[in-house]
This record gives sequence, structure tokens and C-alpha cells, in this order.
Amino acid sequence: MKDIELKVISELMKNSRRSDRELAKVLKVSQPTVGRTIKRLEKEGIIKEFTMIPDFVKLGYKIMAVTLCSLKEVSHEEYKEIIAAEKNLRGELSQKIIMFETGLGLESTGVIVSLHEDYSSYVEFIDKLKECAFLDMSRFRSFLTSLEDKVHIRPLTFSLLANHVPQMKEKKE
Repeated sequence: MKDIELKVISELMKNSRRSDRELAKVLKVSQPTVGRTIKRLEKEGIIKEFTMIPDFVKLGYKIMAVTLCSLKEVSHEEYKEIIAAEKNLRGELSQKIIMFETGLGLESTGVIVSLHEDYSSYVEFIDKLKECAFLDMSRFRSFLTSLEDKVHIRPLTFSLLANHVPQMKEKKE
């Protein structure tokens, strides 16, 4: 990736609401260069979306859960069919999930990050997950964190992540 592309990505992660003009000033390049770079990054799928992170507590969530689970051993094609057919992933259950990925580690093959209004909401969520045909919930573990805690060591922000983007090129060189 070109240096300007990494810088544009980093700056957009810090604040995606800035205009091309503002970005050009910060990056010391022309406004058309910024516009062309952003369009190219979008076209190539490097920029997937422009978004923000809300204050989840103000939206009514008190708990964030990271749940490790195991997916039943089926082929990739079977997963697609099961997920498409799984009615439990629609509606309320899917609204609570902010990330669901397969992977490997800690005797688990899946990780789910979810938001909950309270502990009862979390328990209902886990009960619904147990109904999912493709999950082996006999061994699942969750880590719950209170979003209302007064101490936040390093909360999720894209501006913190943005600081790592320019370093990626330096590591490759």
C-alpha cells in the first residue's frame, strides 16, 4: 500500500466525518488526491464502511459479553445452509450480536461479542444460543464486562486502532 493510502485510512479511522478538504490539509496533499484515494480504497474493498461507535450505556446496554463456543463439525457449505435456515439468529438474538466469528483457541471454534441491557437479558441470550443447531454449547464460556464501570483501561475506539495503521508499512520495510 502507498504511504498516502495508509495515512488516509488512519485519519478516517480517527474521524470519518472530516471533509476531503480537512483531510488534505492534515495530510499536506491536494483535495482531489484525497478524494481519488478514498474512492480507490472503497472500490478495492479496503474501506468497507464509514461508521461511528456510540455510547452503549446511553443506548441502554449495561453488559458486554465475549462468549467462546464450539461450532459443530460440518463442511463449509453445510455451515452456509445451517446459518441461512437458523431462525434463532433472526430478530432479538441477532440484534444483540455485534460480532460472531469462527476461529481456534481456548478449546473453542467460535467467538461471539454481544451487548445486553442487564444480566437477565444475557441469560435469555445464552438460552437462545443453546437452541442454535450449529452450536455445541455444552462447553461455552463467557467473559462479562460492565459497561457502566467507572474504570475503563482501554475502551474500543477506532482512533486508537488508527495509530497502528501507519506502523504497518514500517514493519514491512
